[in-house]
Amino acid sequence: MPIDFYYLLISPPCRAVMLTAEAVGVKLNMKELDIFKGEQMKPEFVALNPQHCIPTLVDGDFVIWESRPTCSYLASKYGKDDSLFPNDPRASAEVERLNYFDMGTLFHRFGEYVFPVMFSGEKEFNPDKLERLQEALGWLDGFLSGNKFAVGDNITIADHTLLATVSTMKEANVDLSKHANILAWLEKCKAEVPGYETNQKGAEDWGKFFKSRCNL
Repeated sequence: MPIDFYYLLISPPCRAVMLTAEAVGVKLNMKELDIFKGEQMKPEFVALNPQHCIPTLVDGDFVIWESRPTCSYLASKYGKDDSLFPNDPRASAEVERLNYFDMGTLFHRFGEYVFPVMFSGEKEFNPDKLERLQEALGWLDGFLSGNKFAVGDNITIADHTLLATVSTMKEANVDLSKHANILAWLEKCKAEVPGYETNQKGAEDWGKFFKSRCNL
């Protein structure tokens, strides 16, 4: 039975799930949903997901949304081993900590910085919000110190979520030059993460959308 995946390529959370699916070898039945045209409000989609958000994944009679638990589900159910989402309690806690950091701090602060100009009519970016974003990037840079990937030497779903976010920031002209560990990690991801090219295409499309919305 095909696994349906409702998504929009420019969405970093959608791309995180796509990276995990690529890593475990699951072929998704891609169903693009243009939220800017209100397609998420169609009755048939709301029946699947009453929160009408993307990404949404449908695997048989199981429907899940929110990207990070979706990545966990795919890795746990379809991974050939536990390397993407470790069974070891400490290692899995580290993966989840970084996923929550991405959701609640890194991606959140990025949104606080760019979304008011993109969607709320503000004319200038707030320097205080940029400082908070750079603080979060500094924390991530510290987390990556001494590691090849986000959690040790193996690619995990934390790399998928963080890569989708950070690659998008880069295309939005967020300065990463002070974060040497992040830049080195991005190069490792480029070389070793399956599906990197598709993620990069989505990030570049997001960057074009960002610049058009902000008249850059």
